[in-house]
Order: sequence, then structure tokens, then C-alpha cells
Amino acid sequence: MSEVTVVLPFQLSDHFQATHQQCSTSAHVKKILLLHNGAPLPVFPKSESVKGASSLQGKFLNVILQKIATKYALFVPPGAEVALGQRALERFIGIAESTGAGLVYSDFFEIKKGERLEHPVNDYQLGSIRDNFDFGGLLLLNMSAVRASLKKHGRLANVEYAGWYDLRLKLSLDHALFHVQEYLYTKVESDLRQSGEKQFDYVDPRNQAVQLEMEKVATQHLKRLGAYLAPRFKKIPKPAQAFPVEASIVIPVRNRSRTIADAVHSALTQKADFSYNVMVVDNHSSDGTTEKLKGLSAQHPSLHHLIPVRRDLGIGGCWNEAIASAYCGRYAVQLDSDDIYSAPDTLQKIVDEFRRGNYAMVIGSYRLVNMQLQEIPPGLIDHREWTPHNGRNNALRINGLGAPRAFETALLRELGLPNVSYGEDYAVALRLCREYQIGRLYDCVYLCRRWEGNTDAALSLDKSNRNDYYKDKIRSIEILARQQINRRRR
Repeated sequence: MSEVTVVLPFQLSDHFQATHQQCSTSAHVKKILLLHNGAPLPVFPKSESVKGASSLQGKFLNVILQKIATKYALFVPPGAEVALGQRALERFIGIAESTGAGLVYSDFFEIKKGERLEHPVNDYQLGSIRDNFDFGGLLLLNMSAVRASLKKHGRLANVEYAGWYDLRLKLSLDHALFHVQEYLYTKVESDLRQSGEKQFDYVDPRNQAVQLEMEKVATQHLKRLGAYLAPRFKKIPKPAQAFPVEASIVIPVRNRSRTIADAVHSALTQKADFSYNVMVVDNHSSDGTTEKLKGLSAQHPSLHHLIPVRRDLGIGGCWNEAIASAYCGRYAVQLDSDDIYSAPDTLQKIVDEFRRGNYAMVIGSYRLVNMQLQEIPPGLIDHREWTPHNGRNNALRINGLGAPRAFETALLRELGLPNVSYGEDYAVALRLCREYQIGRLYDCVYLCRRWEGNTDAALSLDKSNRNDYYKDKIRSIEILARQQINRRRR
């Protein structure tokens, strides 16, 4: 069986000692590269110290790769504390030999609050280009595949944070990234936050430098894939039919008796120089939401309480009901049943933006608040990584585009939304920006209220994995579509 070099960041911890001992006593490990920042290291068997800032840094990662003379390299990412399972190295290497994959990764156990739990990860696919894809805490690289990829696609970019991201994207162009559905090691979980707290990390203003690097690397990857789209857009066709009002605020809801009245009040009190209405699509609520809406609609003629005949609708399906309704205006503007607009002029600002540009969609910026409307971290989410010249490409890397979302109803009726309750907005935004321009508002026009009742507040790992896999699948579809567009243009 082939030999392996282990790339292991040095840490002052019992887990480091145990991991190093497991590796150094393995007959398959020829060398261990100990990464450190310059502090004096004890002498470890089979080990060579390598000084550098971080294995995420492109320049340092190039140095590390040049030092590897074995057929395979086992990378332990920075900060990961792992313990190998029974015959884990043999299994990693054996599967790499059998499949010829460029990279092999696996499911793992994790220690969280003293409890050992299973942590499955997702299969890698064409659309798995988001920079936060979870590979776990051990990655086996096929060094011949790595060298071939870097020779063909160029050395790793001179970046501070996106070196590993650049490497795995280049590797994925010509080689499989293979997922082993076996729990081959145990990892200590260092991030104990719930899913609802983690999901905004990528838009934290403190991470702006990281995001700019990731965008640069992702854009180059899309160009190599033939999926990059230049900033050339179709004109929005004029609507073929008249609309009853200029704009409709669309609120899908199911079992939100605590928050729905606030959302409706926020919608009804908008001040605008055009006609608008509010459509609440009540997806067969059973907690008193329906009764509240009946009372409110009796008091406000511009509020339309719609209850679908179908009982198999997700949020996307509820949106399809709204935009197909005879009540729907020329622009359909989103408001979630948990949230409120930040001021009475939100709707006016959105429609004004449509009028200023040739946009199929306008997306605003929102502020995270608690139920007392006090700001909570990271505060304003303005998605300033969206730029007119590259937003449609960078959108394939990130997990969302912001809120509130507003659409040209005629276009949205043609395309429709997926009948799901996660990613439906992301899917239609990607589809629209494939052809049309999207307008942006960078001032706060929306308050996203976080509370324990949010559907994404504390997702199980299985649910988070399903959501991530679905968005990767949406990206896969979109990349394939964009490749076809570029092939037709040649």
C-alpha cells in the first residue's frame, strides 16, 4: 500500500499529541509536516517543521505541496482536533487507489459537549463551489492529481485566506472529490453555535477581505468551467397585460400567530405614490393565524387573505399562488411572516429602484434584530459583495442574495418558483440573473426578526445537510445552463 505524508498544524493540546502518535507509529506514514508560526518545537519522530502563516495561504500552501514526495498527503485543516478510527488510514488510501479520486474525505464522529455524535457530510457535486463546503477534519490528496491540476490550471493564487479553496476548485475540474460514507475518525467540535447563528458568518463585515479573495478565486473557476457570464443583460420585456395595482406585498405564512399581525401591519402602513395591496397566502395554518387574518382582512379591503386549495405547497408554491392571482400587481415584493419593513417608505424605495433601472428583480438590505427590534450581530446585511459587473457570477458562491426580494411579476409568472420551503428564492434569483440584471438597495429597508420560532433557528445536522445539498444542486443546474449559453455563443 502507498505511503502518505501527513500535514498537521502544531497545537499545544492532548489531541495533537494523540493524533501525532497515531500517525508516527503507522507503517503507511513516511513523514509528518508540522506547520507552525515560528515558535520552537519539540523533536517529534518522523516529523519536519514547516514555518508559515497558515495552510489557507496560497503562497504557503504551494511551499507545503512542494515538500510532499509521497503518492498521497493527509491534510488536517487548521484548528481541527482529530483521532483516527480503526484502520482509517488504510481505508482512505485503499479507496483513493480504487477510485483514482483527486481527493477523498469521509463522514466522522464529533465530540460535542462531551457527547459523541455522528456527523455525516454531503457528496461533492458540480455546484458545490461555495467556499464553506464541509469536508470534515481529514482530507486525503492524490498528489499526482494535484500536480497535474496545478500544471494545467496554474499555481495556487497568492491569497491570504483562499489557498485551499483555490486548490480544491482546480482539483475538481479534472478529478473526483470522493465522499466515503463511513465514520473514519473522531473530531472535537469547536463551533457549538446553532445553525441560525452560523448562517450569517459569510456576510459579517469583518470577513470582507476573505470574501473578496473567495470571489476572485470562484470567478476564475467559473471561467475555467465555461460558466462565467459577462455583464451583458437582456432588456426586460414590457408586460403584455394590465395589473390591478402597481405593487403587491406577498406574505406566505403557516402557523405564525405570534408574528403575522406585525408583518401585516407593517405592509398595510406603507406610504407610496402608487396603488398597492397586500396578499397573505395562508398555507392552512392551525394555530390561530387563519382567524387573525380573517379579522384583519375584514377591516382592510387592500388585504387579500388567500388560502390555497392544494395542501402540498411549500413557500415557493405559496408564492406561485400569489403571483398567479388576479390581485397581483406589476411588482411582487417579499415580506416574511416573521419580519417587518424598517420604515413606511420601504415599498416606495423598491419600486423607485425598478423605475430607475432595467431590472427583473430588486433586492434590499436588512438588519438582524431580536423581537424587541434591538440589533443583534452581525447587524446590517447589505451583501455589498454584489457588484453589477460580477454579481451574477459571485451569486453561485454565496448562499443567499439578501432581502427583501422583489420581482417583475410577468417574468416571475413565466419562470415560477420551486415548490420547496428552502432555497426557492435563491433558485429563482439565479435563474433571473442568468439573463437579466438585478437591482440592489444597500440601505436598510427590512428588519429580520430572530426568535426561537424561526424555521432555521436550530436545524438538525441532517436538515442542514439536505438544505446545503439542495442549494448545491441548484448551483449545478445553473452552471450547466450557463455552460450551454456560452457554447451557443461560440
